[in-house]
Order: sequence, then C-alpha cells, then structure tokens
Amino acid sequence: MAKTSTKERATPATHEEKLAELKAHMAELQKQENAQSQLISILHKAQSLYGYLPNHVMDEIAQTMGIPTAHIWGVATFYHYFKLTPPGRYEIALCLGTACYVKGAAQILQAVKDELKIDVGGVTEDGVFSLAPARCLGACGLAPVAMIGEKIHGELTPKKVVQILKDYRKQAEKDK
Repeated sequence: MAKTSTKERATPATHEEKLAELKAHMAELQKQENAQSQLISILHKAQSLYGYLPNHVMDEIAQTMGIPTAHIWGVATFYHYFKLTPPGRYEIALCLGTACYVKGAAQILQAVKDELKIDVGGVTEDGVFSLAPARCLGACGLAPVAMIGEKIHGELTPKKVVQILKDYRKQAEKDK
C-alpha cells in the first residue's frame, strides 16, 4: 500500500473543498479586530491549498475581506514567496548563496536551464519542473546544493544535476 504523507491528506482535493477551507480561515480572521491586517496569512493559506495564487482566489479574498483587488495583487507581487503561476510537480530551488556560488552554482544553474529548456521562474511545458533561485538552503557544507521537492541534493556538478533531473523525470513518467 502506498504511504500517504500528512501534507497530502491535509490538502483538500477539489476546488470547492479548497475554497471552503480558505473561506473558513477568512471567517475566523474576520472575528478579529483588525482582520484586514491578516492578508499575508490569508495569502499563505491560499497558496498552501492551491500551490500558487490563482486569479479567481485573489478575487474571492478581495470580495470576502473587503480589500481592493489591486492591494492584494500589490502584496502578492511584492513578496518573492508568493507564486502567481502553478509550479511544476517538482519545484527546484537552486541555491545561489555565497558558498554555493563560489563552488559553481552558476554552472549548475546553466546546466538545469539547458536540460529543462526553461529560465528561472519558468515551468517546463509538461509541468514536471519549475525553477526558482534560493538565497540559502542552509546546507553550505554540501555546496553547491539544490532542493527538489523536499529533498536536498548536494555536491552538485553540471553532469550530476542533469542525471538527477533525468531520474525525477523517469519517476514522473512512472507515476502517470
């Protein structure tokens, strides 16, 4: 039997279930005195449910909380954490911090971009990978590093990262 992670069980499956959970979260926050100051919390909740911030969800937040949509967009685009497009199945966070950069992160980044044919912030056509920079992943002793999904891959070389990507792609094909 396949093991289901806590994250998978906790995330509602349908759009209606996700929206109901988000609305319940907003309803709880509206009971507070300064409910509109909770926008970042609401956006975090929405992104945890959907994986990104869809337009219709930001519109729903605006209506429910009585906050102008332009303000919500301003907050969502100001903070690097928030995603406005769906991420790939495997999100690649490539560390570009000092230790990783000194040990060749720029070459690793170029190898990833060449292999996947996407740029930073992009998603592969098949939706399997998305690529984002990271300032530090806290694994400097393994530099250069990348986090794919929730797994850290260290001591990367261009050749090694390409093989890792091929392994993830094979897994994605098996899981179809």
